Amino acid sequence: MKFIQEKGKGMLLCLVISVPCWFLGQQFPIIGGPVFAIIAGMIITLFIKDKSAFQSGITFVSKKILQYAVILLGFGLNLSVVLETGKQSLPIILSTIATSLIIAWVMQKLMHIPAKTATLVGVGSSICGGSAIAATAPVIDADDEEVAQSISVIFFFNMLAALFFPMLGTALGFSTTSGEAFGIFAGTAVNDTSSVTAAASTWDSMYGLGSATLDKAVTVKLTRTLAIIPITLVLALIQTKKSKGNGQKVDFKKVFPFFIIYFILASVITTVAVSAGVPNDVFQPLKTLSKFFIVLAMSAIGLNTDIVKLVKTGGKPLVMGFCCWIGISVVSLVMQHMLGIW
Repeated sequence: MKFIQEKGKGMLLCLVISVPCWFLGQQFPIIGGPVFAIIAGMIITLFIKDKSAFQSGITFVSKKILQYAVILLGFGLNLSVVLETGKQSLPIILSTIATSLIIAWVMQKLMHIPAKTATLVGVGSSICGGSAIAATAPVIDADDEEVAQSISVIFFFNMLAALFFPMLGTALGFSTTSGEAFGIFAGTAVNDTSSVTAAASTWDSMYGLGSATLDKAVTVKLTRTLAIIPITLVLALIQTKKSKGNGQKVDFKKVFPFFIIYFILASVITTVAVSAGVPNDVFQPLKTLSKFFIVLAMSAIGLNTDIVKLVKTGGKPLVMGFCCWIGISVVSLVMQHMLGIW
């Protein structure tokens, strides 16, 4: 009862914002529900003079619900399928992730971009957009404005990729009788799952390939998602070292991202169940709930974000996101060419 009294109003506000944004995301997948939710939250918060009655619930949604979304994301991962695909795509995935993180680190130093924003943009660009940012933000203790800024940057280049990559694939001479080459390109060079889906589906439609490209792209994308595990663990260690270096006493157990353990457990449950003959469709509601939780959390993050400040400080992160995006795309193409896929 106390939980509802303290957090009920804020959670209800987030729910009221996120439900229509969820349906808008279904209608316009190239934009996606999370982006609609952040924008709606940022606009609505301008009209709320006193947020004190809502703040506890908003904070709970932006922090805890975000972690629950990552845990539920694990139910979308069949590790046996991911590992099978990884044999072919792993060198490309590792190369693109390394490229994005290096570019983000270099640009953070050169352009004096806040370290947490740079980390979120680098991780979001290299792994899986909003999901990776959702997993990383609690580990590095990023505030909601930093999360909102990173999501906004990732969204912008996701949208461009979904629109232009099919045309780029045609210009580069990707096979139009097989979805393999473009599927791997979309799965490694496009950040967020919704935009991967949009780009791959467009390629399938353009050349009458059914869902061949989409199946390949999504599986490669899910393989990238596994990189959340080592990245968050390494960041937790770095965060602990930094705090100790500043003379703060830090309990690693408090910094350690335990929700990642549950994410792995969810993946193992899915893999074992599917191997035992349980249909994949059984886990679909949990995967859908994961996506909705991300939309819900983004509405809370939007409510905690100063849109004016976001616009004023958005230039440098946008340039960083562009460089990460170009770097990933080029490395993906080069690696495919070297491996004889394209």
